[in-house]
Amino acid sequence: MHPGTVHHSDVTVIGGGLAGVAASLHLAKAGFRVVCIEPETGVRQPVGESLDWASPALLDALGMPMADLIQSGIATCKRGVTLQLSGGTAQEYRPGAWLAHAPFHVELRTMHVDRMRLDRELQDLVVRQGVTVVRDKALTVERTGMRIVSIQTASGGRFAAPWFIDASGSFTSLLAREFGLPAMEYGPKKVAVWAYFTAPQAHEGTTIYVDAPTGAYLDWIWEIPIGPNTLSVGYVTTGEAMKKARDLGSTVEDILRLQLARFPRLASLWQDGAGSVPCVTSFSCRTYRGVSGPNWMIVGEAASMVDPITSNGVTAALRHAEEASALIAECRGRSELPPGARASYNRRVLQMGTFFNGGIERLVYDWPARDRLGLTRAATVYTSAAWIMNGVYSRLRPRGLLSTTAFCALLNVLRASAWICYRLCRFLSRRTESVVRVP
Repeated sequence: MHPGTVHHSDVTVIGGGLAGVAASLHLAKAGFRVVCIEPETGVRQPVGESLDWASPALLDALGMPMADLIQSGIATCKRGVTLQLSGGTAQEYRPGAWLAHAPFHVELRTMHVDRMRLDRELQDLVVRQGVTVVRDKALTVERTGMRIVSIQTASGGRFAAPWFIDASGSFTSLLAREFGLPAMEYGPKKVAVWAYFTAPQAHEGTTIYVDAPTGAYLDWIWEIPIGPNTLSVGYVTTGEAMKKARDLGSTVEDILRLQLARFPRLASLWQDGAGSVPCVTSFSCRTYRGVSGPNWMIVGEAASMVDPITSNGVTAALRHAEEASALIAECRGRSELPPGARASYNRRVLQMGTFFNGGIERLVYDWPARDRLGLTRAATVYTSAAWIMNGVYSRLRPRGLLSTTAFCALLNVLRASAWICYRLCRFLSRRTESVVRVP
């Protein structure tokens, strides 16, 4: 496409990651002419390989059923999550069998996925569906008030459309920055370091390894079988802890090796040799307020970055894309989104992001509830609530103002319960410390 040329479409999607590709597919299937702007950045190694139980149905809606993904080797079956403590204690978490029955009808299996292969398959689907993919970087926004007129790219292109979707990712969040949207922040900045190992799959589930000292913020290690003989193994810690280690002269590889050495199985994997150079990324969990405007919507990590320990990132991206695309399709022929629909979408994104991020911070990452209840009990409380909420959301499919209000009221009750539990545990811990200090 030539610099300076104005390119017209029905919808311009900014970003060709998971959320952007999903939105492009839904819109193209609905008959829209879609342009997806994605910079040519070479090979990207995305995170988000362990999916929660709502993801398979969302991928199926894109034309990628779970059975086909597993058969092709893009995915492996995930039936649960095992919490492995450094002392040898292990606790397995699986959705209760009752979730498979009415009214939830939740599929009790989900998947681990090879994200590189999954993303390539989705990108091929987008091209076959007739989406125009532009290899360029969206730089600036031309707008009149809150209404977007066009997007300008690094090469000088100008992309005009009646509708716009921002799926630019958490690092860019183009429209959130353009409109100065306020954000809810959850926990400190974190860093993930991971590598891939050639080893047989131990069992059908994700394993989370934890060695959490009393009174300390949690760091953790994942083991995810993304293929029959390929394991993704990674370490998540705070940005501050990572900086201290790097300042002492440790390389990223040193840090990952030392963390894996705490657990015999992972130490043996490292001794057998990593199949890749360690990858590293930083992230801050946040959710923006007001993620839709008259003719635009924000989806995926550009709208809400969900902590990877929740396994909800892929689900959130696919849900945002599906809901935003459906809303634009419903407004075909109109000049803007109805205020009530915008308010409902904004509220769902904010409340779900806050539920998952706030819950995991208060009950698991931070120490008061975790130390007081015990890690396995605190994790049980969180995962039970998360499974129920995903099941309710999938069945209720809140879209309108009434259903969204009802669903968010339920979320608020659970969030308030987690907050009360956190504050009570913090108070009791401080009281115990005060008693111990008295001579």
